[in-house]
Amino acid sequence: MSGFFEEWGPILWQGFLETLTMTGITLVIALAIGLPLGVFLILTRKGGQSENLVVYSVLNWVINILRSLPFIILLFLMIPVTRAVVGTTIGIQGVILPLVVFTAPYIARLMESALLEVDKGVIEAYQAMGISTPKIIWSVVIREARSGIVLGLTIATIGLIGATAMAGLVGAGGLGTIAYQYGFQRFEPTVMYTTIIILIIMVQALQSFGNFLSRRLKKD
Repeated sequence: MSGFFEEWGPILWQGFLETLTMTGITLVIALAIGLPLGVFLILTRKGGQSENLVVYSVLNWVINILRSLPFIILLFLMIPVTRAVVGTTIGIQGVILPLVVFTAPYIARLMESALLEVDKGVIEAYQAMGISTPKIIWSVVIREARSGIVLGLTIATIGLIGATAMAGLVGAGGLGTIAYQYGFQRFEPTVMYTTIIILIIMVQALQSFGNFLSRRLKKD
C-alpha cells in the first residue's frame, strides 16, 4: 500500500487540486450569474415587484432548456463556442465555460426556490416603509433566505464536482481524468477506486459543512 501512494500519491494530489480549482473558479463565476438571475426571476414573475411575464417566460424557458441538457452533451455541443471564446477545449481553461453554462442556470433555479420561501409579509412591511426594491432584495430577502441559499449552493457544488469528473473525458484534468486515463484506459482499478473514495469524501465533507452552516444561519 505504501508503494501505491509513493507512485500515485503525487498524481492523485495534483488531480485533487485541479478538481478544487475547476470547482472554485466555476462556482464563483456561476454564482455571480446565477444569483442575479434568480433574483430577476423573482422580480419578473407573476405578482413580483417588477412583473413582466414576457421576460419571465423567456428567461424561464432558456433556463429550463439548459438544465435539461446532461453535462457531457453540453460539453461537446459547446466545443466550437469554447474554442472561439477561450482558444482551447482541453485542460482547466477549456472546460470552465461549459461548466459555468451548466451550473449557472441550476444555481438560478435554486436561488429562485430559496427566495420564494421568504414570507411575503416581511417584504410588504418594508415596502410600506418606502424602502426601494433593490434594497429590499439585497438587504432583506437574501438575508432572510440565506439558510436556503447555502443549502442550494451546497447541492449545486456537489453537482459541479460530478460535472468536473465527467470533464475528465476531454482531458480537462482533475480526478476525472485520472480515473479515466489511468484507472480505465490503463487498467489500474486501484487508482479508479481511490479517486472514487476521494470524491465521496469531498462530497460528504461539503454536504456536512453546508448543513452545519445552514443551521447556524437559520438560528441567527
